[in-house]
Amino acid sequence: MNSTLQVSVTSEVGTLKRLLVHSPDSGLGKVVPSKAQDWLFEDIVHLETIRRNEYDYYTKILLYFLDPEKIKGKLAGIDAPENKRAFYKPEHDNFYKSDKVIELQWLLADILEDASIKTELVASVCAIEGCTYETHKVLCNYSSKELSKTFVSGTSSEKELLFAPIPNFIFTRDIGITINNYVLLNKPAKKARTREALLAKYIFFNHPLFAAYKNNIIELSDSQHSFLLPKEDDDKKVTLEGGDIMVVSDKHLLVGVSERTTLEAAVKITTTMFEMGIVEKVTIVKIPKKRDYMHIDTVFTQVKRDVWVMLGNFSRKAVLHEDANAIERLLEVKKEEKIKIMQFHKANPETPVNFDSLEDLLIDISKTDLQCTGEVKIIFSGNNEFPYSVREQWTDSCNVLALKEGVVLGYDRNDKTTEAFIANGFKVVHVKELIAALEAGTANVETITDTLILMPSAELSRARGGFHCMSMPLLREGL
Repeated sequence: MNSTLQVSVTSEVGTLKRLLVHSPDSGLGKVVPSKAQDWLFEDIVHLETIRRNEYDYYTKILLYFLDPEKIKGKLAGIDAPENKRAFYKPEHDNFYKSDKVIELQWLLADILEDASIKTELVASVCAIEGCTYETHKVLCNYSSKELSKTFVSGTSSEKELLFAPIPNFIFTRDIGITINNYVLLNKPAKKARTREALLAKYIFFNHPLFAAYKNNIIELSDSQHSFLLPKEDDDKKVTLEGGDIMVVSDKHLLVGVSERTTLEAAVKITTTMFEMGIVEKVTIVKIPKKRDYMHIDTVFTQVKRDVWVMLGNFSRKAVLHEDANAIERLLEVKKEEKIKIMQFHKANPETPVNFDSLEDLLIDISKTDLQCTGEVKIIFSGNNEFPYSVREQWTDSCNVLALKEGVVLGYDRNDKTTEAFIANGFKVVHVKELIAALEAGTANVETITDTLILMPSAELSRARGGFHCMSMPLLREGL
């Protein structure tokens, strides 16, 4: 294991070399209907299906692309029943422990080996969770692996639930975002994610892997007097989640204003980026504050320099109803909630550029920032057909993760979106078939191009996040 590592992300689609993930833990299996929405879930999920039949494929395909030595030729042993998923459990001695596909819980266990950090973090977690002094003392006696698992799942080594789980920890994109060679940490809008932000802060500031970048970690402070503001003035508070940040080039950052990220945060990010000289352009994309959208990466993501996938509601094109006439189509577009897009330039921040549609912005990024000279393709959720467009956006058709330019992971349940990928020249392969081919040597990650890799999603999609959400890239090759 390297004592330190390189951190650099300058695009959304450069070849992925290193990322942070978190394997589904027992906390996901403790989400109950009465608490689901408090914990930011729309439904309860079946943990073992996610572990054995869905997320495991995500881990495998990441390792084949990023760290093949950990998996190539070992698949039969990894999948053997007697191993009881030890390969995927961060607290187990046989955990895969890759420094390319990096598990957050393992990093947390590492820093808890330091007695002073352990004391501080136990005190901090117990304070925000309202634990008794007796619980505090018990936790101080846990091993680093036990304590790391408890902090994430909420469950003690005696199987007692000490405090609420943090089931959203699988959505590692939201704990922070890598911008060039800086890391911007989040400030969650929802109380359910407070412990996630605390754990992430301790990991980034204390783990030796990030030692060389300690001065490149950015935290946004609250605006002065924000604690005096009434609840109805939440927009004036600084809240931020990583799903609302996209690094589209080394000079251009997108910031979403959404249900989770406030306008105050967007202003502060823009000012910070310009003052620190990190980027030259910041585009603020303000979307409706609806649970349907949540973050900008649930509305669009990038596939290639000149290819994007997006929800047609924010396009200049109408979403097609199978039985709608021209007048109905126009009315449908008119009544749709608006999106507001303003682009600020460091050289002249007082004169922003406005974009009428999301489609116009994405085309401009491809042509202006990424120097694309040909046609820019937009792949629409649900093939831009109502009701499939909104149904499939709800199950993360627009939330794909690029392993390299043109090779993306998406959910297998979004059939119409898959048809749209095919119509735009992409091959489609199911991850199970691809892994078998990679193991057999009949496929090679270096030669795979323009491909949508379909991932099993019956339970994962209930958690309301796709693979873009379930990844925090730390290193991508430059375009």
